[in-house]
Amino acid sequence: MNRKLFSMLPKVDDILGTQEVSSILDTVSRVIVLEAVREEIEAMRKAIAEGVITSEQEFKDLLSGLYGRIIYKVRDKNDNKLKSVINCTGTVVHTNLGRSLLSNEAAEKLSELSRSYSNLEYDLFYGKRGSRYSHIEYIIRKITGAEATIVVNNNAAAVMLVLSTMAKEKEVVVSRGELVEIGGSFRIPDVMEQSGAKLVDVGTTNKTHARDYENAIGEDTAALLKVHTSNYRIVGFTESVSLDDMVSIGKKNEIPVIEDIGSGVLIDLTKYGLSYEPTVQESLKKGVDIVTFSGDKLLGGPQAGIIVGKKEYIDKMKKNPLTRAFRVDKFTITALETTLKYYLDEEEAIKNIPTLRMLTKAVDQIKVDVESLKCELEAIDENKLLQYSTANVYSQVGGGAMPLERIPSYAVEITSKNISINNLENMLRKVEVPIISRIYNDKMYLDLRTVKSNDIDKIKQGFIQVLKQIEGELS
Repeated sequence: MNRKLFSMLPKVDDILGTQEVSSILDTVSRVIVLEAVREEIEAMRKAIAEGVITSEQEFKDLLSGLYGRIIYKVRDKNDNKLKSVINCTGTVVHTNLGRSLLSNEAAEKLSELSRSYSNLEYDLFYGKRGSRYSHIEYIIRKITGAEATIVVNNNAAAVMLVLSTMAKEKEVVVSRGELVEIGGSFRIPDVMEQSGAKLVDVGTTNKTHARDYENAIGEDTAALLKVHTSNYRIVGFTESVSLDDMVSIGKKNEIPVIEDIGSGVLIDLTKYGLSYEPTVQESLKKGVDIVTFSGDKLLGGPQAGIIVGKKEYIDKMKKNPLTRAFRVDKFTITALETTLKYYLDEEEAIKNIPTLRMLTKAVDQIKVDVESLKCELEAIDENKLLQYSTANVYSQVGGGAMPLERIPSYAVEITSKNISINNLENMLRKVEVPIISRIYNDKMYLDLRTVKSNDIDKIKQGFIQVLKQIEGELS
């Protein structure tokens, strides 16, 4: 260990007084800058103590990059940890990337609402306290045809509230093939247990018959539950009970039927080339008493759990103490109301709701966009550090919806002899606006189905930054 090097370590006050660091104090808290400086000095001290740095020349080399490291660390500490990214994966409803994007109008409404007071629980007509749910009840009833509705913070909460209200300490009959895990380790049996309802599973994983439900009904049966297996499919030797048959069994035994439909589809997607998914409206028309579904996912709004159905049950849910624990805030209500209004005109919904627009985007247009981006990236990459081509790929819905759906798309395919693709992927994740790509067989794919037009310039800027970094490493 060269103890002389310890005496060469710069003092905190001296670093703070330099032009490079002092200029940051105009825009960043002194606390953050001071912390970054101390951490970098401590890192240098540790390098000396552990024998990583042993000579004065090595120390000077390390010192030469000190201010750059401090500035990078300050920016990292000062940045919001939750930030915008560019989704080049082709997965439209990407759970890890925040699921559905909101429309421009919804974003503008949220911005306006965040800076002002609102009539969240105030009735402007009567001049007295009102209900936060009144702002969205009408539009949900109009679109779905339901008698009543209530909105909570996610679909797991919706299912729990329904079961807690309608079947606490009583039995709920559900097919074994529908005891799904709905993401993040939330399983239907666990949700039912927390609600206080008693699970009665019938049938087998691949086959459940109408007689299985009928044989399970007893004095303590409070409801029949049907869960749409939106995040997986059982194929082959299978059989399940139709919704029509379940409703018939429920009416015959005077037992309500509850359906967790999952993704919240409000329009027939088959006309846009996608697979059939049951809509909320269809379930209600068939006589289901209560339907629960997500506000994001295929509906394309904010995270929320929406409950629709018979007024007699919804009214009881509104009085359940869990409703306050699960209630939504003004931002969710605003974003959901703005999104739902588009559904009054299907063409407007397809055009303005990003999730629907991405899912139905013409593959020919994606190809044009991909070829354009490929040419622009080649022009940026003057030293040909990476190789670019156009590739046929398949996008997917994501978010636990339509697991077998493969949507034809195009992507920029990237390979390299100068850097590993995993390293390139890592670099792109760390640019100013992180770029999230897809890797397969040591190739990178940028699927533009999930990329907004105004993100193309950000992708180019990200690649400019990464290409400079690669050049630096190779020199």
